[in-house]
Amino acid sequence: MTKKNLTTQLANVTFDGPLLNASGIHCQTSAELADLAKTSNLAGIVTKSATLFPRKGNENPRYHDLPYGSINSMGLPNLGYPFYLDYVQQEKAKPTILSVAGLSADDVIEVLSDIQDSKYQGITELNLSCPNVPGKPQTAYDFVATRKVLERVFEFFTKPIGVKLPPYFDLVHFDQIAAVLNDFPITHVNTVNSVGNGLVVDVAKEQVVTKAKGGFGGLGGAMILPTALANVRALRQRLNDNIAIIGTGGVTTGADVFAHILCGADMVSVGTQVIKEGLGVYDRLTQELEALMTEKGYERLADFRGQLREL
Repeated sequence: MTKKNLTTQLANVTFDGPLLNASGIHCQTSAELADLAKTSNLAGIVTKSATLFPRKGNENPRYHDLPYGSINSMGLPNLGYPFYLDYVQQEKAKPTILSVAGLSADDVIEVLSDIQDSKYQGITELNLSCPNVPGKPQTAYDFVATRKVLERVFEFFTKPIGVKLPPYFDLVHFDQIAAVLNDFPITHVNTVNSVGNGLVVDVAKEQVVTKAKGGFGGLGGAMILPTALANVRALRQRLNDNIAIIGTGGVTTGADVFAHILCGADMVSVGTQVIKEGLGVYDRLTQELEALMTEKGYERLADFRGQLREL
């Protein structure tokens, strides 16, 4: 099989393939990040969403595997943004995306101010969408609050930055978030974060399967693929052409990667399936994607990106 041209561009960075790790999956510690740097067919490394101060996250159990995906209530465990900012300035093997989050708008501004003042010139991603911090709402479901945060950010931030979004479920919400994002010079959106506040019941034990928030948690894996694809498609139809899209959610096969790109994704990140299968998943997904491209006569991702047909 002839090797395909899988290169893609995001902001000022060229990636040699479309696949990324989903933030939060095997990217928290130095050892995990070193593993990613050595992983073939992983085009870039996304760090754990970093907060102003280190966080232990929620109590265990906080992840539960399901036949059709997963549920988690991690609660943003991370080593604090200075650790990850130092890491992305040192990492040379692959391009990086520095994911950051805040428990308040002031936290976000403080973290981004330090990134602005640093030597890091790569891509930053502002996570506006964690559903698993008790007592903290997802900012990106409040369109007024999202606009206010971005207004403050772009008063001073001049480096490449995108945003990570929660899933939206109503067409008017796609219109509303796009109207906000189109007013700012963001590089990309990452869609979707886990589907917030699902509940899994262990019938044998008559109890929930994760501890925090009474068992409510974020859903991921195969079961959220239709939601993820809908968000990629709807946002691609509404966002400015210069805003790229990272499609996240539900990827278990190369065909799923193809579907994300067909809906308009520039890159695709993988989360739950990495936990289920290990880092070798990126080789398998790439092989399956290339085989499907060969079958369809495509040589480059641009040959089919965003070309989903309607009936």
